[in-house]
Amino acid sequence: MPEAIDYSLYLISDKRLSKEKTILEVVKKAVHGGVTIVQLREKSSSTKEFILQALCVKEFLNTHKIPLIINDRVDVAMAVHANGVHLGQNDMPLKMARNILKNSMILGASAHSVREAIEAEASGADYIGVGPVFPTTTKKDTNPVCGPEEVLSIKKCVKIPVVGIGGISKENAHRVIKHGADGIAVVSAIVAANDPEKEAGILKSIIDKEKTKLKQKYLTG
Repeated sequence: MPEAIDYSLYLISDKRLSKEKTILEVVKKAVHGGVTIVQLREKSSSTKEFILQALCVKEFLNTHKIPLIINDRVDVAMAVHANGVHLGQNDMPLKMARNILKNSMILGASAHSVREAIEAEASGADYIGVGPVFPTTTKKDTNPVCGPEEVLSIKKCVKIPVVGIGGISKENAHRVIKHGADGIAVVSAIVAANDPEKEAGILKSIIDKEKTKLKQKYLTG
């Protein structure tokens, strides 16, 4: 597990949105643009396809010291020696996953409320993905929109990093960071872009600018 994780620009893959580009091509361009962590979320792939894709992406990410997170599949994460796994509310219970993984991997968890976030932290999560912050069409089975305000509420109640997800774009990313998020997780904003590197660069610039403003505000009281 990497010692220090930068969650500021968290890319989640979706081959349905990548048009003519492969997931590896998108990941390469996104990392060059500023993505700091990558999650493979390929629900339509077979286990073998998922593993082969993960190994391919991991080889590239390792050269840039970018963590690879596997969505849902603890078995795939272990098979490819990924840096971590991300679990939703209906996936393997966090305590069970933590017992299997010990401290060898990052364990991320989805939360839609303060209660779920507190429970996730107590169950061994290393970070929390909060959302959907804004309306999104990327996932159909989402919970009601929680808004940036819920991100702030959760951030105040847990000690682990909080990442906003759902409907985040270059138009509203600053609002998520402004409300205390350690980072933003995006899918279509980068994956579906004609130029993933450019869009990643724009988002990273927005994040860094907002974090600098918050730091200056904190230092000046």
